[in-house]
Amino acid sequence: MKLVLNITLLFTALLVSDKSFSKDELSPLEGPYMGQNPPNIVAVPFAPGVISKEGWDGEGVFSPEMKEFYYATDVGKNNRKIIGYRQEDNVWTKYIELTRTGEIGFSSDGQRMYMAKSYKERVGDGWSESKSLGPMFDSKDLGIMRLSASNKSTYVFDDYLSGAIRISPIKDGQRQAPKKMAEEINTGKWTAHPFIAPDESYLIWDSEREEGYGETDLYISFRQKDDSWGPAINMGDAVNTENDESFASVTPNGKYILFNRKIDDKNTDVYWVDAKIIDRLRPKK
Repeated sequence: MKLVLNITLLFTALLVSDKSFSKDELSPLEGPYMGQNPPNIVAVPFAPGVISKEGWDGEGVFSPEMKEFYYATDVGKNNRKIIGYRQEDNVWTKYIELTRTGEIGFSSDGQRMYMAKSYKERVGDGWSESKSLGPMFDSKDLGIMRLSASNKSTYVFDDYLSGAIRISPIKDGQRQAPKKMAEEINTGKWTAHPFIAPDESYLIWDSEREEGYGETDLYISFRQKDDSWGPAINMGDAVNTENDESFASVTPNGKYILFNRKIDDKNTDVYWVDAKIIDRLRPKK
């Protein structure tokens, strides 16, 4: 696998420089998905040589309209920045660089960008300054890394202070206080980085469990008819390896899953895989 990856990286580097963001050099990135050929049911690197490079690159997400792509990258001394690409006239180019204050998620209409305890709003061609989610989330007792929002504006987020995933729905028009999710979700170590499906039919997160493949794996739980959450299901060896897999994000069109994969101590990349594996893991009626 590493040999194939290295060959792919070398070939892509001949086409696109990873040290420049000029429109001319990015002109090969045309079409949907940053110009990448979609994967099948075995995960492969996303945009090798452009997004997935040497060093730490992760947390890849598409905006709801699929015309923007964001990811985080180290720029030295573990200082991570958010890099945003935009598709214009069918060509993808870098358009923005943001200070990373948390891991990115979007509201269903794409007008809010969530980063931990704060969010930005779309303003013209860019984004506003960060705004607080309010005292319910500003609490010093919460350590939020990633917050994911459903179409119903239900928030699901991790809390690194307690090592638990919490949920905050809207009820009768009012935001509810965050509650720790059930044991099906909150079992194991390093339980974090939840992604809730837009229709709230499933939840994907990462955790290290005894039955896993090694370090943190991706797990999925499906919503039951009584609104409880089903058992945690390991997403299998098409996704998980003996190294860390984390921070899953399903593309807004529901077709692909993006996630982080640790290659070695100095290299983490964005991978992606066909989201058909979700239906394959869904319990049969």
